[in-house]
Amino acid sequence: MKIEDIVNLTEGVLTNQPAVHSIESATVYPSKVDHGDLFFSSSQEEIDKALENGAYAIVYDNDEIVKSDDEVAWIKVSDVKLAAFKLIRYVIIRKEAKFYYLSEHEMSFLKMILTHKGNVAFIADDWRKAFEQILNSDDALFVGTDKALMQMIKPDVPKLNKEVEGYPISDTLFRTTFKVGGFVYQEKEMAPFHLEYLLRVVDFCNIHELPYSIDRIKYTKHFIPVHIDGNLNHTKSSKSDKVAIFVDNLPDIEKAREYVKRSNMWVKSIVLTPPKTKVPGIDHPHWFENEEEVRELLKSMHFNYAFIYNAGKEILKTIEEEYSLF
Repeated sequence: MKIEDIVNLTEGVLTNQPAVHSIESATVYPSKVDHGDLFFSSSQEEIDKALENGAYAIVYDNDEIVKSDDEVAWIKVSDVKLAAFKLIRYVIIRKEAKFYYLSEHEMSFLKMILTHKGNVAFIADDWRKAFEQILNSDDALFVGTDKALMQMIKPDVPKLNKEVEGYPISDTLFRTTFKVGGFVYQEKEMAPFHLEYLLRVVDFCNIHELPYSIDRIKYTKHFIPVHIDGNLNHTKSSKSDKVAIFVDNLPDIEKAREYVKRSNMWVKSIVLTPPKTKVPGIDHPHWFENEEEVRELLKSMHFNYAFIYNAGKEILKTIEEEYSLF
C-alpha cells in the first residue's frame, strides 16, 4: 500500500518527506514488525524497536515522539487506535467481512451450541489483538461483545435480531421447556429469562448456516444454581430447598427475583455482594469482603435462594474443592 493511501485512510498528516513510498503490511506489536511494515504506536520504546526491526512507516499521536529516522514515513494522527481501525475498515470492505455485536449472554450461548467454530471468528476485547486478528484472518464472519470496540471496527455494527421464532412452554427458575424450529426441548438447564438470548443466537446460526445443537444447552457462567444443605454440601434438588446461585451480572439477579415474586411468594431470597454494590430493588444487600464471609453468611442466614454476585473464581473453586458443589 502506498504511503499517500495510508495518510488518506487514517486521516493523518505526513510530517516529513520520506525516502520510502509504500509498505508491505501493518502491525500494532513491535515484535511482529518485519522489513517494510507499517507500525501503529505512541510509545517511544515501541517505535524505536519497530524501527530496529525494519518498519517503513510509523503512525503516532504523541507530539513528544522523537523521529529518529527521517527516511521512514512519519504519519501524525489524532488517535492511534482510531487510525488503526480506519485502516481496518478498508480491509473489511475488501474482504466483504460481516460483523455483529453480541451481548455477553448471547456470546455464551453461541459458543455453547456451536458444533463447529471454524466458520465464525470471536473478536478479542483487546483492541490490538482485534486489529491483528482481523487484518491477518481469512474469516468472513466476526462477532464480539465489546460495544465500543465493535463500533470502532464498524460504526453501524448490527446486533442480533430481536424478533425471532420460538417461545417458552413451561419453566421454573432453573429449567425451561421451550419450542424453537418446530421442536420442543424439555426442561433444559436454563433460566427462563435467558431464553430470549438463546433464540436470537439460534436465529443467527440459521441465517449464517452455522452448525449447532440445542441439546448442548446447560447453565451459562452468568447464572449457576447449586442446591446445598445446611453445611454447604452439594445435594439433590429433592433433598433441599436451599440454592446458592452464582451470578456475574446484576440484571440477572433483578430478573430472577421478579420471577420468584411472581411464581413463588413463599420463597425467601437473599443477595450477597461485594461492599457498596447497588442492586436494583434492594436497599441493603449482604456484603462480603472475602470467601470466608460468603460461607458464614450462607451457613448462618435463613434463605431458599441466595444470589451471590461477583464472588470470583477463587470462591467458586474453594467451594467446589471443599464442599463438592458441582
